[in-house]
Amino acid sequence: MTQTQPRIGGLQIAIIVLTVATALIHLFLGFSFLGTGFLPILFLLNSIGYLGLLGLLYLPIAMIAPYRSIVRWLLMIFTIVTIVAWLFMGLRDAGFLAYMTKLIEVVLVVLLFMEGQQEQV
Repeated sequence: MTQTQPRIGGLQIAIIVLTVATALIHLFLGFSFLGTGFLPILFLLNSIGYLGLLGLLYLPIAMIAPYRSIVRWLLMIFTIVTIVAWLFMGLRDAGFLAYMTKLIEVVLVVLLFMEGQQEQV
């Protein structure tokens, strides 16, 4: 495998699945709340952010390869900011989907951290 192609194993597949899941949930919510103000735009931008950072992390793009650890940290920070924003916006009454999404995001942060630790070894 060349430097431009990241290793894709079980951990990376789990990260991809969780990131796509939370991106799709935010996309769904964005379209569900269309016409209700600024909230749908935040959901849609959040979805795009997740997918964009995921692409930068795992797509074999030579110019991004040296910065994958930075991209991983950006994805972790982005996910944490999403969780904190949800807490401050008071949307905890959104039901099961909201809590499931936050669980996905917490697990995603943990897996990204684990991947970063494996990279250092």
